[in-house]
Amino acid sequence: MVLFPSLLEGLARTRSLKKMKNCHEDVARKTAEALEKEAKKNELVLSSSSGIVMSDKSNNFSSVCSKRGQKGINQDCLIIWEEFGCQEDMIFCGIFDGHGQWGHHVSKKVKESMPASLLCNWQETLTLASLNLDFEMEMDRNLHRFDIWKQSFLKTYAAIDQELKHSSKMDSYRSGATASTIVKQGEHLIVANVGDSRAVLASISEDGSLVPLQLTVDFKPNIPQEAERITRSNGQVFCLHDEPGTYRVWMPNGKTPGLAISRAFGDYCVKDFGLISVPAVSQRHITSRDQFVILATDGVWDVISNEEAVQIVSSTPDRKKAAKRLVGCATLAWKSKKRGIAMDDISAICLFFHASSSQHANLMISQN
Repeated sequence: MVLFPSLLEGLARTRSLKKMKNCHEDVARKTAEALEKEAKKNELVLSSSSGIVMSDKSNNFSSVCSKRGQKGINQDCLIIWEEFGCQEDMIFCGIFDGHGQWGHHVSKKVKESMPASLLCNWQETLTLASLNLDFEMEMDRNLHRFDIWKQSFLKTYAAIDQELKHSSKMDSYRSGATASTIVKQGEHLIVANVGDSRAVLASISEDGSLVPLQLTVDFKPNIPQEAERITRSNGQVFCLHDEPGTYRVWMPNGKTPGLAISRAFGDYCVKDFGLISVPAVSQRHITSRDQFVILATDGVWDVISNEEAVQIVSSTPDRKKAAKRLVGCATLAWKSKKRGIAMDDISAICLFFHASSSQHANLMISQN
């Protein structure tokens, strides 16, 4: 039994098997990028501001929507890749929120680099692991699978942050981006998060009600372990008099940048003072009770609770419009709850795990 579906199986279908066996890192990256290009041609990749993506080889169904706020150019961006790396049982989702003068460039660069880089690091980690396929316990296999994904995410986030640092094409010294990404491999969900975008799972409880489970941490500077790291690095954490409750990261002199998150890509002016780009990585085994996951930027969560978001998505009759409805509700909430404050960019991905009755019917018709 093969424990982990190999990326090489997918590469064989694109006539790149020999390259992947003996290639250097740059060739591997080009191969992964070629896979992404092919997936886009087959409409398995979505990175626009709205739409849906689905595959007839899985039950996954994704709805996305992004709306520009009132602060200028939309610095949010997102991407979904169904059949990730030619693996029929995998999907990649990522949502990115830029900040600072060049934040839209940073978030776009992270979005463009993340999938191919993660794919390369996953395959490399699989190879280096020299997998023992004779594990006696399912738990051992699950832990090993998660460890491989965790190491792959850590390598990917670190590499992208270094790539940004040394890029001559953009200035990310005082600009940056958050990133919340997930990979669903079969019934396993792996989540990696930097910043304050959020992943929320909707699951059916014992009493039959649909309840939210937050899968990520909003990395704010006043979280004890975050604040300790920042102050230990001579950075400062405090809120301004006219922003009570909004804690920010400051340089030792108490001046710029006043960053309201403790982990981010870019923002090199405070990377020496406690800001990091290391993601928190976690996993969950998806069961029949788990219905969908919402990935959204803080433009949603600043005005919509986890419970409200799950209710909005679950009560939307047409799954295709789920993300658009959630973004629309957040827009209205900004107007009523944040009067006098410029609305933030608002973006959401809704990933459904099980085919709806209409989706199943359409698939059966297409197969007959």
